[in-house]
Parts: sequence; structure tokens; C-alpha cells
Amino acid sequence: MAGASIETTLELWASSLRDVKARIRPLFAQDRVAASAGQFLDGLLGNEPRKTGWMRAESAGDSGPWRQQAILGRGRWDADALRDIVCDYALETLADEDAVLVIDETGFLKQGKASCGVTRQYTGSAGKITNCQIGVFASYVSRHGHAFIDRALYLPKEWTDAPDRMKAAHVPEDVDFATKPQIARGMIARVIAAKVPFSFVAADSVYGTGDIETLLRQAGKGYVLGVAANHVFRSWGKKQLVGGAAAKIAQNLPKTAWRRLSAGEGTKGARLHDWAYVELADLDAGEYNGTLSGQWTRGLLIRRNIADGDLAFFSTWCPKGTSIKKLVLVEGHRWAIEDSFETAKNELGLDHNETRSWHGWHRHVSLVMLAFAMMAVIRHQANAVPLKKTAPRLRRRS
Repeated sequence: MAGASIETTLELWASSLRDVKARIRPLFAQDRVAASAGQFLDGLLGNEPRKTGWMRAESAGDSGPWRQQAILGRGRWDADALRDIVCDYALETLADEDAVLVIDETGFLKQGKASCGVTRQYTGSAGKITNCQIGVFASYVSRHGHAFIDRALYLPKEWTDAPDRMKAAHVPEDVDFATKPQIARGMIARVIAAKVPFSFVAADSVYGTGDIETLLRQAGKGYVLGVAANHVFRSWGKKQLVGGAAAKIAQNLPKTAWRRLSAGEGTKGARLHDWAYVELADLDAGEYNGTLSGQWTRGLLIRRNIADGDLAFFSTWCPKGTSIKKLVLVEGHRWAIEDSFETAKNELGLDHNETRSWHGWHRHVSLVMLAFAMMAVIRHQANAVPLKKTAPRLRRRS
């Protein structure tokens, strides 16, 4: 936060914390519950390395964790309403028409079988199949910063097919099995319905294409969506005709098709890879939505690791004339959500939730999202504060 003095930054912290507490006050019927929620937020933002109920209670001066636990469990308040507050709050500062909506997931390692949604499943957080919960998230990434604006707990079929287990975890009766792509599609649909400004969606191959592609084409939004190596592409109306699996197309590309480009700045400098882009077809946007016009291009973007030659493939949709550099930078926005997961877990206790219920998970995660959004807003405002100009001191002539 080089743009602001320590004094100004502290003032931003204080005013921002008062602001977000005032925004969430209407969620709670009683003042004491709202106060406990505010203390919960204080605990997430505190220095304790573990954000457990006991640690938060000690920070709040309580004799035990019961008030903190009640916020997540016994209390009656709507976590989805908090999610919407977080989204509105973040967009007041981060909104930009060129923003990218990034969809990704993260794992929450768990012991036992009682925590809602827990089972043995693969998570990239651990890099293996292990006992965990999986949360699907939407992050809003713009030139002003980035913040989570949506989340959902994934329930495997072994949960949704077990009514007694669902009831024990207090899962609402209207919650049915949904694949991760279906969860993602619901998030994207909510963002579009809320008229959130963004131009592209980026996601990895877990979220596939299909319905998500159709939804975004109908909404006039671009995308860079990861696909598997065996995903089939075909071109038409182009000089370079290609067809077949993505891996085969990449294998047949000439050396001149590849360009070394940066997907953005990382902690160690530019994130360089070799990239190739194949335009497949130019289509009229009006075919998907009568209110839209202009030519859009369907394409295949390929990333090759410089060190080991490992390939990744992306289905793309963008206004005609969009450069490969632009698409590479859109894909590079996915780095922001990976960084967000790491920060939220290490500093804000995203994975320190001790409750076992559906409501407990969504409440805890939504409060962490609010804390993370507040940090993003403070960072942007602090960096935007102009340094005070001071007149140069003149030496006295002796």
C-alpha cells in the first residue's frame, strides 16, 4: 500500500470495518447477535494463525466459543443475503466493464464423515484424492483488484442420495444433486441477472463447456474455458481447416504458430508460456440473441509449458479481431483466484470452519468473503491515495 501513509491506511481500516458491520446489521434480528457477528469478523481479520471458535472467542473477550459458534449454527440469518451484500460491496470499488469472472474450486480437508458434503474426492488443494469438502467459487477480477462474489458447497451423489444424512446436516429440502458445471452455470446466471459488468469468463477444464458456452453466447459475453485434450474441434469458413481432438490439432501445428507470451505478472515476474491460437469460425452474435449484433469468433487456444512441453487447451469465444494476447491475458486472470484461495486460507481462516452443517459452511465462507472483499477495497483505496507533496526545505545561508 505504497500510496498511503500508515495513518491514512489505519483510518481506512477503521472506517471500512465500521462500514461493513453496518451493512450486515440488517441480517440479524437482535443487536447482540449482530455484535457477535461483528466480533466474528474481527477474529477473521486478527493475527491469530488459527481462526477457531476458541481463538475468536478469546479475541472477543468471551469466556467460551458459544457465541461465535451460534453465529454459524443456532442463529437464524440468511447466508445468501450476506453473499449478495458482499457482491454489491465489492463492485462499488472493483466494477469494470473489462473485468473477468473466474470460476474455480478449492478443497477443505476434513476428518470423519459428518461434515456436510465431505467424502473421499480429488482436490487440487492437496493434489490427490482425500477426505474433504469441495467449494465452488466465483471471483470478480478487474484492474482495480479481485474478490469472491459467490460460493457453493458441492454435494456428491452419496450425500444427495442419502436423505437421513442430508437432514442431519440441515441441508434445505430443495437442494438436489448438481454437478460442478451446473453449480458454475447457476453462479454465472446470477451474475448476469444482476447486471454485473464483465466481459469474459475464465475457468479450467473441470467446468467443461456445453451449457455454460450457450449461456455466455446468449448474454454477449466472451469466454476462455479449459477443455480436455480429447475435446473435438472443427473449423469452417476459414483458410486453415482443422478437425479432431485438441491434442491432435496442437501436434499438427507448424512451429510458426507458436508465440511466447505472458499471461500476466506473478510473484516471480512475467508468467511466460508458448501459446497458439486457431480461429475456427466467425459467427453472427444475433444467432444467439436477437438484441446482439456483430461477428464473434469461435476458437481454440493452446498453452505449452516452456520447461516440459505440457499442453493445456481452451475453448474460446470473443469479438472478431480479438488478439491472442488478449485471450492469453484473460486466461491469466485465473491466477487471481488461486492467489485468493491461498490468502483467504492462510490469513482469514477460510478452511478453519468447525461446523458440520450446510448453513454453517455457507455462513463461515460468506463472512470470510466479506473480510477478503474489505481488504481488496482498502488496498485499492490506499493505492489510490495521492502522496502529499511537501515543499523542499531550503538551507539557511550562514
